[in-house]
Amino acid sequence: MKFPLAATLLAAAFLGLAAASGGHRFAAVTGAAIAALTGLASVLALKLSARAARPIPVALAVVVGGFLLRLVLLALGTVAVVRAGASVVAFVVAFFVPFFTFVALEAAYVHTLRQPRETTA
Repeated sequence: MKFPLAATLLAAAFLGLAAASGGHRFAAVTGAAIAALTGLASVLALKLSARAARPIPVALAVVVGGFLLRLVLLALGTVAVVRAGASVVAFVVAFFVPFFTFVALEAAYVHTLRQPRETTA
């Protein structure tokens, strides 16, 4: 599976769905953008970590770093949505649906790093 391509398509789909959310557009796009962009960045960083001599520890560090970044951006996004008087529920739903999707994609990517590398003769 081409994980960066899948992440890009998922990010575009989630952002498109959020943009079509009508009256809750600001909150939904904010939540989806945070989740989609950090998820995409994490998958791209995982691709780079696959080149390391020991890819699993590097990949796990990428996953942890991505999680911490999402945590901070989630708090900042919540503050922005509340200050704008927008729907917090729309923000939370638009963040967590893509978030869990990208977490599953990242876990699948890390799982593929466990498989022994093929060597050519």
